[in-house]
Amino acid sequence: MRNILIIQGHPDDSEAHFCHALADAYAAGAVLAGHSVERLELAAIDIRFLRSQKEQEGVTVGPDIAAAQARIAKADHVVLIFPLWLGGMPALVKAFLEQTLRPGFAYGSDGGPFKGAMLKGRSLRIVITMGMPAFFYRLVYGAHSLKAMKVGIFRFVGFKPIRASLIGNVESKDGRARQKWLERMKAAGAAAE
Repeated sequence: MRNILIIQGHPDDSEAHFCHALADAYAAGAVLAGHSVERLELAAIDIRFLRSQKEQEGVTVGPDIAAAQARIAKADHVVLIFPLWLGGMPALVKAFLEQTLRPGFAYGSDGGPFKGAMLKGRSLRIVITMGMPAFFYRLVYGAHSLKAMKVGIFRFVGFKPIRASLIGNVESKDGRARQKWLERMKAAGAAAE
């Protein structure tokens, strides 16, 4: 049994989106397999933007971010789900990562830039939905934002292995295509990967 944290990064909580359905499917598969699941809806918590390195290194985090850090620390496996906006993660997701993955929690500030990953022992699945075909994002754009996130954020703080699911043509997917992705997410949840 693994402790799983699902971070729902769709910034719009005024209505359900496919990202929410994917999170539900992953959670359902994980619970059926006996895993413990917690969920975190980024649109429902207070996330301020950092404006300086001093603020990132020295200012105490707010209660919502402290609670999120506690959930990340408790998790064996994290699932991050968000839509691709302007070629990358929405600003809300980036602000959340900047707030939570701070020195002293996610990485050590001593020993240089390549030492001190403090979140080792956790695996990660990144799920990105997008309007364009996923192969186009990989082929033409080189999946640049995914690569940067995997290496520059998550591997840096110790997550390993890191898996990704890229779901393209979301707006034009019919019910059958969406159902296949929901089944894939349910299976990934059951396997806790």
